[in-house]
Amino acid sequence: MEAIEQLRLQARNNAWANQRLYDACCQLSQIEFEAGRSGFFPSIRETLQHILAVDRYYLDALKEEGRGLSLYDDLLPRTAAELQAMQSDVDAALITFCDALLTDDLTKSVDQDRGEKGVRRERIDRTLLHLFQHQIHHRGQAHAMLSRTSVAPPQLDEFFLEFDRHDAAQKLQ
Repeated sequence: MEAIEQLRLQARNNAWANQRLYDACCQLSQIEFEAGRSGFFPSIRETLQHILAVDRYYLDALKEEGRGLSLYDDLLPRTAAELQAMQSDVDAALITFCDALLTDDLTKSVDQDRGEKGVRRERIDRTLLHLFQHQIHHRGQAHAMLSRTSVAPPQLDEFFLEFDRHDAAQKLQ
């Protein structure tokens, strides 16, 4: 499998896993969604807001739109349903971006606003790999937090293998 195909599949897996996780989180009361929990971020809401903010930041850099760190400024506390709609839009945009990539694009570097550290340049392929790893890392934390609520966490690893694929993943393959 070529690298570009792997990245396209990762973008689809990312969207599917986010959808599954949000479907569960949307069943929580706002109190449970915001409740203090053990994790890198202190609640499910703040963990999901972080995932969304970082996705928006890196997608902006990948698309060379130039908004940079200012994208963090307008993320106020929200409900799970509001965050899900925003995350779904970003996930769709990421799939579109990956589908439009050509093999030669993967080694192209793009500017990334690092605040006080200045603008750094990173390759598109490595930025995408980082973005997907970041998603997996923090989704796992939200998943663990969800396991200590009234809603059971969903299975998030049934995307790639045909014999084990969740029905909802079919439309993204």
